[in-house]
Amino acid sequence: MTTTPHAMRTPWTAALAPLLAALVLAGCATAPAGLPEIAAPAQFKEQAAAQPEGAWKRSTPAEAQPRGEWWRAFKDPVLDALVASADAHNTSIQGAAARLAEARALARSADADRSPQVGLGAGASRSAGLDRTLSPKAATLLTTGVDLSYEVDLFGRLSRASEAAKLDADSREGLLQSTRLLVEAEVAQTYLSLRALDAERVLVRDTVEAYRVTLRLTQSRQRAGDIAELDVARVEAEVAATESEAMTLDRRRAELEHALAVLTGEPASAFNLGADAWTTALPVIPAGVPATVLARRPDISAAQKAVFAAQARVGVAQAAWFPDIALTAGGGFASSDIGDLFKWSARSWGIGALLSLPLFDGGRREAGVESAKAQLDRTLADYRAQVLGAFKDVEDQLSSLRILDQQSEVQARAVASASRATTLSDSRYRNGFVSQLDLLDARRQELQNRRQALQVRSAQYQATVGLIRALGGGWETPATDAASADGAKAQLAAR
Repeated sequence: MTTTPHAMRTPWTAALAPLLAALVLAGCATAPAGLPEIAAPAQFKEQAAAQPEGAWKRSTPAEAQPRGEWWRAFKDPVLDALVASADAHNTSIQGAAARLAEARALARSADADRSPQVGLGAGASRSAGLDRTLSPKAATLLTTGVDLSYEVDLFGRLSRASEAAKLDADSREGLLQSTRLLVEAEVAQTYLSLRALDAERVLVRDTVEAYRVTLRLTQSRQRAGDIAELDVARVEAEVAATESEAMTLDRRRAELEHALAVLTGEPASAFNLGADAWTTALPVIPAGVPATVLARRPDISAAQKAVFAAQARVGVAQAAWFPDIALTAGGGFASSDIGDLFKWSARSWGIGALLSLPLFDGGRREAGVESAKAQLDRTLADYRAQVLGAFKDVEDQLSSLRILDQQSEVQARAVASASRATTLSDSRYRNGFVSQLDLLDARRQELQNRRQALQVRSAQYQATVGLIRALGGGWETPATDAASADGAKAQLAAR
């Protein structure tokens, strides 16, 4: 019985039809595009009252917008020098720069897979036939030539892999900028904390001297028999306790100085920052900072690029359902005698094409697609968390600045009242109208209020730096949104 070619093909075609349909459906699937929609107000809640209502607006990433040297707004040359040193020598910045260089190298490597691969080879082999009657003697074969191979990227697997690698590099660049901003902010906050501590140390030392004056007066009155020894012991205890607090501040200052040394990339043993007056200016945050400035935050930019890279990798995983097609070619010379190796008669060449498609892999490709989609879901969640966290950071600092401004006014009144009470108590004590306990209590209250006023002032500086960091390096409106910033409501979620 004979079988026609048509009859032979029909069973195989029917058997392969479901597989071919599955390949087509899987290959046509595309990765979800875009970023999750996150509603964002045009103004932050703390400043919304200063701006009228407006239309919702999409904000494009603006991480490339120049942030400028934001720390110069504090008008402190020492701070300028410390930040410049940190930018040049901080180890965290250097590590982030190295990771960026590594990511860029991997991107170039992934892109190289899309190019023809050319190699030069040479070889020598010696063998004899298994059947000695046919080939009783061993023979030598010498070869040399050029090999060329090229994978045809019909289904976009290589291009998507290259795109994902480039997006990874872009994400690393955003992380480098984020690390630099973080380090600069830490330098500024540490330095400002140290200067606030210097002012507090001066205040406590001055209080110690005032207590010593009181102690000498008390000792004189005790020798004259006007007061008992108990009063002297009380003042001596107050002097010692205040001196102990001054030493505690000295210890904290040394720790801050050492932290600055690490941030600027210098050994703590060789770093020294002398005490100086706290003359740093406090920048004023303008009213109505638009929410669109968050589009340039480098960590948000990095999260966006990570989402796009994950989307591209979904496409790479889906392309695994398609066949791989590779073209090869080679040319050179082959001879059993090295003297004849490069003769025209010894030339050889060959071309070929290879198509490969796994028919059964135990679910490996399907698992790869599921894994890529899960990674995409994770990066989308990370992106959303990054955006929500950015708004929280800004609102935290804005509310802190608003409340601290009010607290500063109240605390100034408390300091004035405490200072007046100390002056009156000292005068009345010298004239014998009040007890020594009243004077000590007045001095203690004045010191406490003055120190609290310094701490409020320090907190204002810390919150200002925190706001600058939360906004991505300042509060200037990105150029792409400058024309429509007034009254516009932003949606920081567009690709």
